[in-house]
Amino acid sequence: MSGNSDLTVPVSISAGIHIGAIIILALGISFDDKPKQMQTAASAPAVQAIVIDQQKVTDRVEQLKKQKQDALQQEKARQAELERKAQEAKRERESEQEKIKALEIQRKLKEAETQRANDAAKAAQVKQQQEKERAQKAEEIRKQKEKEQKAAEEAAKQAAEKRKQEEATAKKAQEERQRAEEERKRKEEAERKQREDAERKRKAEAEAKARQEREMAEALAAEQDSLSKTRNKQVLSEVDKYKAMIIATIQRNLVVDESMRGKSCRVFIRLASDGFVTTAQTLEGDQVVCRAAKVSINKAGRLPVSPEPAVYQQLKEINLTVSPEFN
Repeated sequence: MSGNSDLTVPVSISAGIHIGAIIILALGISFDDKPKQMQTAASAPAVQAIVIDQQKVTDRVEQLKKQKQDALQQEKARQAELERKAQEAKRERESEQEKIKALEIQRKLKEAETQRANDAAKAAQVKQQQEKERAQKAEEIRKQKEKEQKAAEEAAKQAAEKRKQEEATAKKAQEERQRAEEERKRKEEAERKQREDAERKRKAEAEAKARQEREMAEALAAEQDSLSKTRNKQVLSEVDKYKAMIIATIQRNLVVDESMRGKSCRVFIRLASDGFVTTAQTLEGDQVVCRAAKVSINKAGRLPVSPEPAVYQQLKEINLTVSPEFN
């Protein structure tokens, strides 16, 4: 708008001068020659002045045009600069946004990597803890097995020692049994010989005594017949007494042990008139008790007998039950 105002004033002035010159020229045509010459002479400077002013106006117009063009060019340059700066700012903004996006992506990637690293660290920690727990459990199992193995070895050692002791005890017991058996056989052999000698002696004595007894029996037969009834009770009482004495003698010589408790043996004994044992047989019962009873009878050799013939007759062949007595 300011540019248009600057052009309007000079143009108006120039138009006014041209109009005035035209009027003056028009008026000069109606004068005579002299005056015309005078007028022409007089108006020459004025036309020249108008021409000069017109040049100034033209120059001014050109100057104004140039200024306007310069202003337009400057405005265009300014607009272009602003446009360039706007584009540059836009590019910078876009570049900054790209950078921000890239940084955001990097941040997210780093966060993801950090999360993965944390997850991996947690997983590694959990795995390490699990491995530690498995290692501790394995160590506990190993210690328990080692303890059990030591206990088993100790038990095996004790069992071996006990077995060794038992074997030694069994061996010693076997040796003792063998010695006892040998001693028993030796004693039985000696007793057998003693019994054979005694038996021969007894037979000789028995024969002599038998003859004497027969003679005495014949002499006393009549008396015995009369007294048998009255003395029958006395004889039975004496039989019981001597039977108890015989059992006491066997018990006194009987070797007992705990395995014989509550057991018994039935034996048959034949006695000479002086009490000498001519026969000792086991009939039934526990073998250990029977063997001990037979050894006891043979060891005694003689058992108590009554001098009364009637009592002896009741006792010369008897069956007894031997039951070991424990104090």
